[in-house]
Amino acid sequence: MPSVKKLSIALTPEFVADIEKAIDTGEYASTSEVIRDAMRAWKQARKGRAVAVEELRRLWRDGVGSGPSAPLDAKDIKRRGRVRLNALRDARR
Repeated sequence: MPSVKKLSIALTPEFVADIEKAIDTGEYASTSEVIRDAMRAWKQARKGRAVAVEELRRLWRDGVGSGPSAPLDAKDIKRRGRVRLNALRDARR
């Protein structure tokens, strides 16, 4: 294992109980192992959020770059939606 630095953290009783249960059941060997696994999951979640944010930014730029918007016709949108829904229902029969 690469060099490690010890930290002191404060956790709620619920988190402590969860960690202790994971160790008692043999899922993890130590508190450090639980925390390392949680940190890996946290890093992966942050990476996923960063990817999602970048995709949203790209979609926003594409939308803005596509030109001015036009007014929407709610009745036409509903009509087209009903046509699509009916086509899906017919395809299932």
